[in-house]
Amino acid sequence: MVSALSTVSLAQDKQQDVAFSPDTNRIKSHLFFLADDLLEGRDTGSRGHDIAALYIATEFAKYGLKPMGTDGYMQAVDFRKATLVQESPSLTLTTDKGETELKYPKEYLTGPDLLDTQSSLKGKMVFAGYGIIADELEHNDYKDIDVEGKIVVILSGKPKSFPSEMGAHLASGSQKAQYAIDNGAIGMISVTTPTAEKVRPYQSRLSYIHTPRLAWLDENDKPANTFEQLKGSAFLSEGAARQLFDNAEMSLDEIYAMLEKDETPPGFAIPGEISLQKQSKHSQITSPNVVAAVEGSDPELKDEYVVFSAHSDHIGFAKTVKKDNINNGAMDNASGTAVMLETARLFSQMENKPKRSILFVSVTGEEKGLLGADYFAHNPTVPVDKMVANVNLDMPILTYEFADVIAFGASHSDMKASVTEAANNAGIELSPDPWPEQALFTRSDHYAFVKQGVPSVFLVPGLKSKDPEVDGSKVFGQFLSTHYHMPSDDTNQNFNWDAARTFAEVNAQIGFTLATQEKAPTWNDGDFFGTTFGK
Repeated sequence: MVSALSTVSLAQDKQQDVAFSPDTNRIKSHLFFLADDLLEGRDTGSRGHDIAALYIATEFAKYGLKPMGTDGYMQAVDFRKATLVQESPSLTLTTDKGETELKYPKEYLTGPDLLDTQSSLKGKMVFAGYGIIADELEHNDYKDIDVEGKIVVILSGKPKSFPSEMGAHLASGSQKAQYAIDNGAIGMISVTTPTAEKVRPYQSRLSYIHTPRLAWLDENDKPANTFEQLKGSAFLSEGAARQLFDNAEMSLDEIYAMLEKDETPPGFAIPGEISLQKQSKHSQITSPNVVAAVEGSDPELKDEYVVFSAHSDHIGFAKTVKKDNINNGAMDNASGTAVMLETARLFSQMENKPKRSILFVSVTGEEKGLLGADYFAHNPTVPVDKMVANVNLDMPILTYEFADVIAFGASHSDMKASVTEAANNAGIELSPDPWPEQALFTRSDHYAFVKQGVPSVFLVPGLKSKDPEVDGSKVFGQFLSTHYHMPSDDTNQNFNWDAARTFAEVNAQIGFTLATQEKAPTWNDGDFFGTTFGK
């Protein structure tokens, strides 16, 4: 039998060098089981996802990992699920010219309400630019306007000049809602922009009007991250927005012209009132995170944890008339989960464990808004200040032998040096983020840990291939266009198991480096995320 790893012993006062040897057959077995039709796409709260969670827990048990959930390896998460009654939305604009009822969903969109089954909003309107307050960038859209008790009307997105990742946080829906609440608003109307139409056309949003909203429930059964003060919200098409600004200080065309110059239009009161009503249906589901640990060897440092995370859920059944309607999620994220399981096995078999403990967290609800990770980050089974680093594995494309890895977010902390060292130990290199404009650092489960002050990276295979005939960027693009969130993301894809082995090896090397280095990772001085969230 081939040993899981071999160790070259150095002097005891030096960090030991470890060469990990992942078993590709195990990775393949995990991936093929998790992406099987039997699991029906592993939707949050489904029987298929429960099966996946049980499989992950039994694998942790097989390796002898310490249970770190609230019930053995499991951490049950209760969710409220809200669906919009599609016939119910009614949005009326009242001006001096009379009443105009906008058509749902042709002219506006609104989602289900997680707090109330009957929602009603009525009030006067105030335009507030992008609806962002960013002292760091000397930007305040609420300056010199009064939105107390009113409905704030804001542009989607952010100024072009905003740094990508910082801007993604500042312009997120939850942050914009918080700015509105802090200034006394009772409702929020978002307006599409030319930039928004290029990135995500209004017409494409119509495909998601039946999508439910989920929120995890706290100890008082209140949905997390909800805002009682905001009584309603809507997203307007360009045509509807033109009617809104028809008699305002500035027309929509004048506002769009300012955006083209990357100028933020000033705030002003909009004549008239908005009235919005809708109905929602509520239900409750439960879905588990799965948590386990390999205990560290140092008497003091073993109370610190390097956290690996990977989401086990996917999106369930596709709405299609085709025979194959199961979104198997082989790459997203059976592959990441399979690699995390193999990483756990490798550490479990080490004779000389690293100094810090290593925590493995399989999270649910990623596809519903990073919900399982957010629940764990707010309800950790180890002290939050003892989680020193997070390495997140989400959708590694394992179809070609890559020569580098990308660690989104590495530039925000000294984890960049640790990841670089670990990648070199595995014979590959660390490359910079090739898509900074997409702000991927804010778009997977690790971001829930970031918001609790934990330095984090989101690790994926790089775009450099060991085969000069393969263009990694093209392969990634082809996956996104032909398989991402589609039934074709299944086990019929052309997996490269050498790539799977390399990715597991790099992952283990990163974990070992972080768990063995003398000092815990720290945010870089002056980094926005470290300053905003660092404990």
